[in-house]
Amino acid sequence: MENKLLSIKNLKVNVEENEILKGLNLEISKGEVHIIMGPNGSGKSTLAYTLMGHPKYEIVDGTIEFDGELINDLKADERAKRGIFLSFQYPEEIPGVTVEDFLRTAKASTTGKIQGIMAFKKLLKEKMELLEMKEEYASRYLNLGFSGGEKKKNEILQMSILEPKLAILDETDSGLDVDAIRIVAEGVKRIKDESKSILVITHYNKLLDFLEPDYIHILLNGKIVKTGGMELAKEIDEEGYENIKLRFAKV
Repeated sequence: MENKLLSIKNLKVNVEENEILKGLNLEISKGEVHIIMGPNGSGKSTLAYTLMGHPKYEIVDGTIEFDGELINDLKADERAKRGIFLSFQYPEEIPGVTVEDFLRTAKASTTGKIQGIMAFKKLLKEKMELLEMKEEYASRYLNLGFSGGEKKKNEILQMSILEPKLAILDETDSGLDVDAIRIVAEGVKRIKDESKSILVITHYNKLLDFLEPDYIHILLNGKIVKTGGMELAKEIDEEGYENIKLRFAKV
């Protein structure tokens, strides 16, 4: 299928010899927004880090195809160059490296093209204005002294600059107020187009109202057990995960 961007088949992943993903299947086409929801310990973050190629997460079975290429054995930097981006749940603080320098270097690394300083400054300023970030943030050390909301906005800024084919957001809405969630969601929506897709991992429904996802998936015990639309998020909101767990106890 030409429009397919990501295809995961029977993915089994171990972390420190413990099986976390137990035969997960997922397909994402170009231009789609997918949401992964599930209780703590179900494997949501494991999926995100596995897709990004973190060495701690060992693929023991199954395949990951991205844009028609098998990427099981690719390292994280190789996946980034192919257009995969992961927004971290807990972004690292990096003293001595400014936001601007980091982003210009990252852009050059992923595209293979030198980024002119003045042209990049103009691009960065435009993207920061859209995220309602003050211009001074560009000269601050990466995430150092940033509030939780500022760190999350900075992750979306990185995504805006790098323009990945697939952006994976691991609980980017965690700890944000409604206004910050709106800004983050608007930033995410600006990235998505006919060739770019978004995979959001979240516990909460409040982000979904802004994002208008195409599909919502419930991840339980290392597998996606149910897929639907916004009605699925409403079901989770009303019933919680306990009833769903009982329903899929043998999964």
